[in-house]
Amino acid sequence: MNCAEFARRPFRRREVPDHWLGQRRLGAADAERRRLGMSWIGLFRQASAEAVEATLAGAEVIALPAGSVLLEYGAANHSVYILLSGRLSVHFDGLAASVAAITLAPGEVIGEMSAIDGEPVSALVQACEPAQVLQLSRDLFWEKLMALPGVASNLMTTLTGRMRRSNEAALQAQRATLELAHWRKELEIARQLQVTMVPLQRPMFPDRAEVDICGFMEPASHVGGDLFDAFFIDEHRLFIGIGDVSGHGIAAALFMARTIGLLRVLAVSIDEPEKLLAELNERLCAGNEVSLFVTLFVGVYDVRSGVLCYSNGGHCRPMLLSGGVASLLPIPKGALVGAFPGLNFGRMETVLAPGDTLLCYTDGVTEAANSAGELFDEARTLERLSGWAELPLAQALDGLRAALDDFTGQTVLEDDCTLLALRRPASA
Repeated sequence: MNCAEFARRPFRRREVPDHWLGQRRLGAADAERRRLGMSWIGLFRQASAEAVEATLAGAEVIALPAGSVLLEYGAANHSVYILLSGRLSVHFDGLAASVAAITLAPGEVIGEMSAIDGEPVSALVQACEPAQVLQLSRDLFWEKLMALPGVASNLMTTLTGRMRRSNEAALQAQRATLELAHWRKELEIARQLQVTMVPLQRPMFPDRAEVDICGFMEPASHVGGDLFDAFFIDEHRLFIGIGDVSGHGIAAALFMARTIGLLRVLAVSIDEPEKLLAELNERLCAGNEVSLFVTLFVGVYDVRSGVLCYSNGGHCRPMLLSGGVASLLPIPKGALVGAFPGLNFGRMETVLAPGDTLLCYTDGVTEAANSAGELFDEARTLERLSGWAELPLAQALDGLRAALDDFTGQTVLEDDCTLLALRRPASA
């Protein structure tokens, strides 16, 4: 087939909808291929141009828009296709997002195996961009085209090259699968380690009758950025803290680990919450090239008097159940921790009467959304808290988490969920 004949598209064009044909400008590569006739196609190299032209006289040219499927995985196929322009992707597991895939360039052949043995297509073949393919019937391909001298040898060469690329793609997919399995194992270990960083014993201090405190933490993924802690800094004063690191995943988990470690070190020597946050802020800002930050509520609670001194760094307002009424706790102004050095934080105090309960939480609770886009919000959380007076804290926290399931309709929340409840027993 000469240049002029190919430019006039001598093949019969399949009748397809107009929107399939589209508009595609002739590129330099296409022009060069047409100048060479059909010899640029590896299958016809060194074959008689006149014989190839005569054999292909009844073939069809199909125009494919980008993203359209040429061969469906598992479907029957009775044709062989030669790519004339554009690119085709071949996904061997039938998934468009597959890692095990190769790309076909103009001049390559596809569909010959299923056309030979009559078995279902073993790959998903689709157009990466607007493409044109030459469709050859099984009889035309095997009985006429393969009978031309040199064509069968060229086919073997083409298939060998494609098989090598297919093997390499399969090996890459296998390596990716093994790597993914390795990372999942590592993440599970990281999750177990992260869980051990927070005190999940219920209650945390069973031998201290003057205080009742319980926590709950559930990452949205394997590891998360939420944290809470509670420990005695002396015989009668209890440090409490809850926080939420920006973002999710491994980076947030590492920043969480750094934050909780610094909190434990600083709380031993700095018993004023506002000064503790100021010092923690300076340390977290140092070397924080990734620009992560954490919201924090921290306090020091005297189990004898019920006095809670606290400070806040951009965290959610805790809630207080007192006298059967649940309300938001007033908090001092305070910026995010770890974002900007040189910040000062405020301080406030409140007194927990016998029977009072303080609930601290992260925004994964109040910002949990249902299918309609409604948030669980502070009002619903306060309503739940108002019924806690007679409930053990562990049961109350589990009930609140179950309420989030019912509200969202999901067992796995979109954000980390962390709760910390402190109660001054009625007998105190």
